[in-house]
Amino acid sequence: MNLDIFSSWTYAQAQAQDDEVLERARERGRELGVESVGAATAGFLTVLAALSGARNIVEIGTGVGVSGTSLLRGAGKHAALTTIDIDVEHLAAAREGFHDAGVDLSRIRAISGRAQTVLPRLTDNAYDLVFIDADKSHLLEYVAQAIRLVKVGGMIIMHDAFDQHRVSKPAVRQPSTVATRNASRQLRDDERFLTTLVPTGLGLQLAVRTT
Repeated sequence: MNLDIFSSWTYAQAQAQDDEVLERARERGRELGVESVGAATAGFLTVLAALSGARNIVEIGTGVGVSGTSLLRGAGKHAALTTIDIDVEHLAAAREGFHDAGVDLSRIRAISGRAQTVLPRLTDNAYDLVFIDADKSHLLEYVAQAIRLVKVGGMIIMHDAFDQHRVSKPAVRQPSTVATRNASRQLRDDERFLTTLVPTGLGLQLAVRTT
């Protein structure tokens, strides 16, 4: 049975294919040493953004724009993205990716800085979707800020919810693994949210605010 599950998971991941825009973005990422969300995760983000009807999105960790492009493709032409990254080269590469994807750059607010400094300046309960794909050392703080930022009906998505597939191994106590477990628990224990863990790519923790 376990082999059947693994076979099905592998088959599902293999169905996802990048288009030329995302392939070029990934090439820029390889040049900069940036690992982007996988093709299956990118496709899932597009679907989630479309289902959520998100109009105002926050992305913590821009990378080279693969996830931001995927979210905007689902959210549609009226959505706006605030994306935060400490590395200006990453932001420049992401802008190239957004341009390649035909995104009007006036819809993008790209902020260079530490997320733990930038996020507190954003407005409470003003965002439909918050995507977290950043350093694990500040993950609990990012989740706390996401909870503050997202409006009722909005969604929080935490990427790499398996911490490189270490979370399921109780003996692993690496700081990043502990932080990931605690961040997932923080969302699960908040009675205002419905949550689920999705085994796509490196794992996505989803949380929808109901009240």
